[in-house]
Amino acid sequence: MFAKLLDLDHPFFLPMWRRYATIAVCVVWATAEWATHSPFWATLATGTALYCIYALLWNFDEAKARALDKADRDA
Repeated sequence: MFAKLLDLDHPFFLPMWRRYATIAVCVVWATAEWATHSPFWATLATGTALYCIYALLWNFDEAKARALDKADRDA
């Protein structure tokens, strides 16, 4: 169950704009937390943004996501 929840190769992320939008939301969240002097949440949001940059831009496997999308449509 949780594997689907944290699957960043999910077909949802195939369009590039969705990957950038996800990263942008994390960066805005981190900026808001730093601006309100909440260091715990700011660090958490910054880490989330950095992880999303790594997972959704650097390490995104488009071929795997397309294969999962095709498998979902065929099922």
